[in-house]
Formats: sequence, C-alpha cells, structure tokens
Amino acid sequence: MKYFYIITLLSILFSCGKTTERSDPESKVKSKLLQIMHIQEKAWSKGDINLFMQGYWQSDSLKFVGSHGINFGWKTTLKNYKESYPNTKTMGKLHFEIDYIEKLSSDTYYLIGRYTLIRENDKPSGYFNLIWRKINGKWKIVTDMTCG
Repeated sequence: MKYFYIITLLSILFSCGKTTERSDPESKVKSKLLQIMHIQEKAWSKGDINLFMQGYWQSDSLKFVGSHGINFGWKTTLKNYKESYPNTKTMGKLHFEIDYIEKLSSDTYYLIGRYTLIRENDKPSGYFNLIWRKINGKWKIVTDMTCG
C-alpha cells in the first residue's frame, strides 16, 4: 500500500510539471524561437539563403554586426550572405547550439549561441547574440551580432 501512495504521488507531481511546462507562455516562445532556428539550419544546409533569411525582420532597421562592423537592413544582410557564401560548398552544413535564452519583455527575447559550418575542408565556428521581437504576430531576429 505504501508503494501505491508513492507511485500515485510521483505520478501527480510529474504530470503537474508537464502541464505547467506546456501552458507556460515563456516556454512556448522559447520553443518557437528554437523551431525557427531549426528551419534556418535546414535551409542553410540546403543552400537556401532566401529561406534562411525568413527568420530575420524584413526591414531597413535590421542590425547585423559582424567582423566588418555594423550593417543595417534586411536586403543588405541578404546581399552580404550571398556574396560571402556564393554556393553550397562555401555554405556547408549549419549547426546551431543554443546556450542561453532570456525574456527581456513580453515581445523581446535575447539569445546566445554557437554556430558551426561543416564543410569539406574546414569547420569554422563562432558565437552569436540575437535579439528577437514579436512583430505583427511573428517572431523575428531584429539584431544579430555574430563573431567567428
């Protein structure tokens, strides 16, 4: 009988935890951001920069900070990616590792992660910081600071 109570108690505790996690709005947002980044990984790895860029805010106010300084605008960022990675060989297979996600406000999140490009002759990697905002009901990267 004692084991029955212990098992029942554990079942209740574990089921409550799962329900709370599923209904937690912050967990849902984090899951959505990770889902978008997974789509970006797959798009990049297939050589589809245009689909990869759908994760970014399509605005002249998008900020991208890289080794050459700050660039503004979605079109500029797209152009720079296409010039730096003209084909699937230079693009390689993209892999993200997410180290940290923080809610800054109800419509803004901060994310830190690492990227690795797996290519035929090398494996460049680095870190990135992303600021995400919910714009017109969709989560978009509004600032990307990437260093390699």
